[in-house]
Amino acid sequence: MSLTPETPLPPPGSRLRPIPMLIFSSRWLQLPLYVGLIVAQAVYTVLFLKELWHLIGHTFDFSEQQIMLVVLSLIDVVMISNLLVMVIVGGYETFVSRLNLEGHPDEPEWLSHVNASVLKIKLAMAIIGISSIHLLRTFIEAGGLGTAKTNYTETGVMWQTIIHIVFIISAIGIAYVDRLSNDVTDHAHAQQASH
Repeated sequence: MSLTPETPLPPPGSRLRPIPMLIFSSRWLQLPLYVGLIVAQAVYTVLFLKELWHLIGHTFDFSEQQIMLVVLSLIDVVMISNLLVMVIVGGYETFVSRLNLEGHPDEPEWLSHVNASVLKIKLAMAIIGISSIHLLRTFIEAGGLGTAKTNYTETGVMWQTIIHIVFIISAIGIAYVDRLSNDVTDHAHAQQASH
């Protein structure tokens, strides 16, 4: 529902009726979910430090391919952690409450123009990045370059590749639909401005 010149804006500080206030306040039920994601972030930090310690402790024992697999695991943890930060910060800002970070020296650049559509596209791109790391690790391990014997089958690798391609196509679809909806919105605003 768009506001037209005939639709008066509610006065600042006006109270909502009970049912709309209950519905609007229900957004705070998401707070424990974001706190849970912060706990998951801490778990990934511990996992990263454990993998890093493993790499440092076995630097001279590992082959180049084994080091590459451990480094890919570290990158995977970092990318998942980045995804968690995007969901926690962007989701909270979009769906729960403002963080009021304007002017803060550490304010993420992308946060100033985040909305549900931008967040979806960023999440899709992060998932593609994570999937790429997993696929690369699978190719290395399936080729016999890994640290342990693996049970990858051609069918398993093929399905992992197909799923990765589906992620890419989905991200392109999300970006395309977002662009179409932005074009429609821009066109509607241009028509309103011309009247």
